[in-house]
Amino acid sequence: MFYLITGGSGSGKSAYAEEMICRSPFKRRVYVAAMEVYDEEGRRKVRRHQKLRQGKGFLTLERPRKIPGVLEGVGEKEERAVLLECMSNLAANELFAGGKMQDWQETFARLKEAVCYLKEESGLLVVVTGQVFSDGVDYGPETNAYIRLLGAINCFMAEQADGAAEIVCGIPLMLKKPFGAGEK
Repeated sequence: MFYLITGGSGSGKSAYAEEMICRSPFKRRVYVAAMEVYDEEGRRKVRRHQKLRQGKGFLTLERPRKIPGVLEGVGEKEERAVLLECMSNLAANELFAGGKMQDWQETFARLKEAVCYLKEESGLLVVVTGQVFSDGVDYGPETNAYIRLLGAINCFMAEQADGAAEIVCGIPLMLKKPFGAGEK
């Protein structure tokens, strides 16, 4: 199963995704952390997320880019529930690898490959992503490329996902339910 969790900054999407993993029957909980830390604000965010995960049995793998292969040696795929936190960071890391903007199409292909790899190698995959496209502001070419890339990979993931939710003020709004879920 594959679930996509989206929402704005501070919406509660990470806590919701962690809860999904913790409620699942899977024995091995893997947290793939994609954030590259550059400053004190980033360090505070990482510490906050680490504190929230404490005692939940997650194995944390720090992987800011190049996701395929990250799960090698981490149990059997049928046992794994994997949380990728978060696509917004992974997309930025891949697009601006080496300090310069990479080709948009090649970056999109790498991100699709990463999602497909994690989906194939997990009993349950939950991906957290952000929403950065609703303010209507026209940015410079680098930021516009990032927004376009994140929008494209989010659409790809939503299409591939068995279920999707947007978290607003800590409340999940179901965007896509698995077939038959909640049907009467």
